[in-house]
Amino acid sequence: MIARWRWALGQMTKRLWFRASLFSLAGIATALIAIVFKDFVPADLPTRIGADSVDKILAIIASSMLAVTTFSLSTMVSAYSAASSGVTPRATSLVMEDTTTQNALATFIGSFLFSLVGIIALSTGAYGAQGRVVLFAVTIVMIILIVYTLLRWIDHLSKLGRVGETIDRVEVAALQSLKNRAQWPYMGAAPYPVDRALTTAGHSVRSDQTGYVQHIDVAALGVLAEKHGLRIFMEVLPGAFLHLGAPIARLVSDEGAQTGTTEALAPAIRDAVTVGLRRSFEQDPRFGISVLAEIASRALSPATNDSGTVIDVIGRGVRCLTAWHVHGTVEHQPSEIDANCQRVYVHGLLMADLFDDFFTLVARDGAGLLEVDIRMIKALISLNDISPDVFGAQCRLHAQSLLKRAELALTLDEEKQRLHSLAKPLLD
Repeated sequence: MIARWRWALGQMTKRLWFRASLFSLAGIATALIAIVFKDFVPADLPTRIGADSVDKILAIIASSMLAVTTFSLSTMVSAYSAASSGVTPRATSLVMEDTTTQNALATFIGSFLFSLVGIIALSTGAYGAQGRVVLFAVTIVMIILIVYTLLRWIDHLSKLGRVGETIDRVEVAALQSLKNRAQWPYMGAAPYPVDRALTTAGHSVRSDQTGYVQHIDVAALGVLAEKHGLRIFMEVLPGAFLHLGAPIARLVSDEGAQTGTTEALAPAIRDAVTVGLRRSFEQDPRFGISVLAEIASRALSPATNDSGTVIDVIGRGVRCLTAWHVHGTVEHQPSEIDANCQRVYVHGLLMADLFDDFFTLVARDGAGLLEVDIRMIKALISLNDISPDVFGAQCRLHAQSLLKRAELALTLDEEKQRLHSLAKPLLD
C-alpha cells in the first residue's frame, strides 16, 4: 500500500491548510527559540543594539499581517470564482493547488502567530534582556521574509485566476499525466488480454462505493497476486465511474492455490482502488484532455464568444497528443511492465477515446465558426503528419465528422468549399 499512501500524502500536501499549519508551527517555534538561546548573548549587548524596541515591531507585524492575510484570502476566493466561472469548475482544483499562493498565505499566517507569541512571551518576562536580542535578530529575518513574500505575491496577483494562467495549469497537468501513462502504458502492470474480454472465469470483486476511480495502487495489487498465487484482471481505469456493485477486478487462482482465497482478498483489492467524489488529474490522462475541451466549449458559448481562446486550446490539445506519441515511442524506452506486477492486468488507453474526449466536443460547438473549423482541420493534418500510423485513422474519422457538422452549420457555400479543399490531404 506504499504507493497509495504516497499518493494520499501528495494530495494532502497540496491542501492550503497543510502549508499554513507547517508555517504556523514554525512561527511559534521561532518565537520561542529566543528563550532557549538567551543565555548565549552577552549581558551588555541589548543596550547597544536597541533590542527594547522589539515589542513595537512585533505589534506592527501582528496588526499588518492580520490585515494582509484577510485581504489575501478574499483575493484567493475571487480568483477561484473567476477560474470556475470564466474557465471551468474542473480547473479550480489546480488553481487551489498553486504553491505560490499557499506559501504566501502560510507565511503571513506564520508571521502573525510569530509576532503574537512573541508579544505574549514578552509580556510575561520570559525573554529577559538577553532573550530580546535573539528575538530582535529573528524578527529582522522575519521582516526580510515578509517583504520578499509580499513582492512575489504582488507579482503573482496579476496572473492568479486569469483565463490564460488557468489554461496553462490544465495543460501542464494533462501533459504530465499523458507522459507518465505513455511511459507506463498499463500503469506498471501487464496488458489486459484481449481474449479475456468476455470471459467470466474467476471471482469478481465488486465496488461497495459510488464515485470516480482516482487512484489504483498497482504495486499493492502485484504484492497480493504474488503472495496468494493469483492473476488480477482490473476492469476499471482511473477516471471510471463506479456504482454500487460495479465490477472492479476479476481474480483467477493458479492451480494449487487455497480455496476461498479469492473471496477473502476482496477487501484488500477494494482498498487498492481509491474512489472519490470527482476525477483527478494524476492517473487520469483523459480528464486533462476533457477539461481542455470543456474550456474551449465554454469559450464558444454565446455569453463568451471567444474563438481566440478556442484556437489557443486546440493548439494545446495537439501539443498534448504529440507528447503522448513522443514519450511512448521506443526511443524513450517506455517501461511497460514492472517486475513485481506481472500478475496484474490493466487495460490500456485507446487513441479513439483521447480523440473523442477532445475533438468531438469542440467540433460540435464550433462547427458554425469557420475560423474554428479551419484550425481543427489544420490540427488534424498536423497530427496525421506527425505519425500517420498512430493518429491517421482517427484524424480521418474526425475530419469527416467535422465536415458533416460544418455542412449543416455554415451558411456560405464558399466557406464549405474552402473547408473541403483544406481537408483534402486527410480524405485522399
